[in-house]
Amino acid sequence: QVQLVESGGGLVQPGGSLRLSCAASSSIFRIVPMAWYRQVPGKERELIATIASSGTTNYADSVKGRFTISRDGSKNTVYLQMNSLKPGDTAVYYCNMHGGPTMDYWGKGTLVTVSS
Repeated sequence: QVQLVESGGGLVQPGGSLRLSCAASSSIFRIVPMAWYRQVPGKERELIATIASSGTTNYADSVKGRFTISRDGSKNTVYLQMNSLKPGDTAVYYCNMHGGPTMDYWGKGTLVTVSS
């Protein structure tokens, strides 16, 4: 089992920034893809950013140009830098490790609220 622990959520004003972190309990982190999802109550969980072990990244159109995913293998941690935040970014943000059908782990989530 791999534990994923997110941190960094909170309340921010529109236009502000936050950086989320997700620490993995295993060094297997270094060789598997990681992702960030978000979910608003009553809606499906949305994939917003992925990063391969090589560092290749992909983003949903809704966050492209505003959010940046990165990873630090020495700390077994993946980050999500969120800039120019909008009220529509309000959600619970989840970290995911997906190394295959038998390797799919989730954190418990961290709440981001964008409001004035």
